[in-house]
Amino acid sequence: MVNKIKQYPIVLIFFIFLIGFSVFDAWYPKRPFSELENRTLQQYPTISLSGVLDNSWMVKYEAYVKDQFALRDNWIELKSLSETASLKTENNDILFGKDNYLFKKTLAVNSRFDTNLGALERFTQRHAGQVDVMIVPSASTVLTSLLPAYAPIANENEYLDKIFSTVGSTANVYDMREVLSQHSGEYIYYRTDHHWTALGAFYAYEQYASANGKPVFDRGASEAVEVPDFYGTSYSSARRIGAIADTITYYNLSNVMTVFNTQTDGSVTQETGTLYDTEKFATRDKYAAFLRGNNGYSEVQGNGEGSILVVKDSYANSFIPYLTADYAKIGVVDFRANLTKIDKIMQDSGYDKVLFLYSFDGFSSDTYFGSKIASE
Repeated sequence: MVNKIKQYPIVLIFFIFLIGFSVFDAWYPKRPFSELENRTLQQYPTISLSGVLDNSWMVKYEAYVKDQFALRDNWIELKSLSETASLKTENNDILFGKDNYLFKKTLAVNSRFDTNLGALERFTQRHAGQVDVMIVPSASTVLTSLLPAYAPIANENEYLDKIFSTVGSTANVYDMREVLSQHSGEYIYYRTDHHWTALGAFYAYEQYASANGKPVFDRGASEAVEVPDFYGTSYSSARRIGAIADTITYYNLSNVMTVFNTQTDGSVTQETGTLYDTEKFATRDKYAAFLRGNNGYSEVQGNGEGSILVVKDSYANSFIPYLTADYAKIGVVDFRANLTKIDKIMQDSGYDKVLFLYSFDGFSSDTYFGSKIASE
């Protein structure tokens, strides 16, 4: 037996490695959150008979093993290095574009799209003339010249057309494809992140303010602060070797923002501060500094007249500071942390209008959207 094993040393080494790594992986500390990927990691799922029978426990367990794999971040880096060395054009569903841009690979639009569009249509019918809709195209739809050749990207344009045609008779729609395409040679989307930059958001805001007869935010009258060394969500997924860091720009405004936090017992606490949590600029998730993160419901004191309620995903976080020039009160709702339906917020606070501002991907995949804008 010993002689046979000696004939195949590579097999012995493999089994020693496999057993050793299994022990190491079991011992390796489990993490609740990945700072690199900026997301909550799957924890060991509670086992139950129903979970075993319907396979839901196994699905969660597979996610747990994937998320908690020992030295996960190091393996991602090693995979990225090998992908780069082999001249491949993608890693972990992130496409390597020209000029160091990283694009999310999307083969199909999320199945939630039709559900969310139907809910939006019914909402605009209930509040005809009071609703504005701005669904922002992804970087891959605007910066097409920077995509790798034959990139597998779903056609957002036909879905954006469907959104605007569906609600165009009951809402004011703002199609940002043309204005963003006019500035496609400028720094309007981050290279390493899926968000648009403050400049991209400004071009969209400029068109929105002008269409509503509002004064346009004067960028020259406010201090522009630059925060370097930002590596965003696309970089976290791909870990592309040689990626160039982004720079975040924000305007140092004195406007007050109040965040309303609903506790588990139903009580509400308030936290008042500026529009930015500047401490976040010192962390990996620098974009979370805008509007102090994605809070359920917040109110911003503006310098203009009237009021507006912005229902949004994180794309709106760099857009909303510009609205301080136009409105006296700006309500902000993020369904990921909000417990109240929009009709009730409108009724209680008496907002003049509602703006739905989402990225296309955010609108298509929001699992809370339909229930939160449904009628009471």
